[in-house]
Amino acid sequence: MNPFSNLADQDESDKQLIKRILEGQQDALNELLSRHQPYIYNIAWKMVGNPDDAADLSQEALIKIISNLGKFNFDSSFRTWAYSIVRHHFLNDQKKPAKQFAANFQELGAALDAIPNVELTAFEKQEKAAITRELRLTCLSGMLLCLTKQQRMIFIIGEMFGADHTIGSEIMALSKANFRMKLSKARKDISHFMQKKCGLIDKANPCRCHKKVTISVEAGIIDAKQLLYNREEFSTFRQQLEEDANYLVDESTIKYVELHRDHSYKTDFSKKDFLLQILDDVNWKKRLHLN
Repeated sequence: MNPFSNLADQDESDKQLIKRILEGQQDALNELLSRHQPYIYNIAWKMVGNPDDAADLSQEALIKIISNLGKFNFDSSFRTWAYSIVRHHFLNDQKKPAKQFAANFQELGAALDAIPNVELTAFEKQEKAAITRELRLTCLSGMLLCLTKQQRMIFIIGEMFGADHTIGSEIMALSKANFRMKLSKARKDISHFMQKKCGLIDKANPCRCHKKVTISVEAGIIDAKQLLYNREEFSTFRQQLEEDANYLVDESTIKYVELHRDHSYKTDFSKKDFLLQILDDVNWKKRLHLN
């Protein structure tokens, strides 16, 4: 269950797993990792915009969580404790994104304007639907990277994962009022940009994803042979989380919110993941500082 939902009721279950981990039960560690890795990874992916960088970032955060389990106070919320570690690690990470569409909204707008429009026939639109979605999600990811790191994480947790101000403020170490204010600012920054640029939000805007596809492929902005966001193993935030999320959306923001909930969401993780390899090590507790 989405740990950012106020419907989530897994804290006691998490604590039982931690007790078993500290007793040396490997299956409990495997279950705890499997439970939280997807959420941590998908936050990381939207924070940095690159799946390989996200894998490194999320693995580093998971190692910090696991290696500090012996210090966990069972009187506190595991969700708040664990995702506070995630927040601190993600916000303090100094690595630059491997590939960034634009550094700010002004640059992003200029980059979109610089891509000439090429009309497609009805058949071409259907034929290139996956590439068009790829370009749309690339653009949406670029918008997230135009926010400050803190804004970005607040938007991801509050808007895409649907955390309410109580859960969001605890994880982000802010007052409820400050969390709401910062989330509102992030929403406004993105919606203001989309209202001015995006033809999906306002039909008066000339920017249409399908019109940008031809030149984006020719210029190498989109690799038509290796689409990142259309892989079969990916779902979307909406498909994975909508029933569990606490979304509060008004009519003025519903269009752009729906677009951002269409972000790709990774659900499956390889058994070759280095964290799971650690579980096969006879000295796994020592390696994770759990002795």
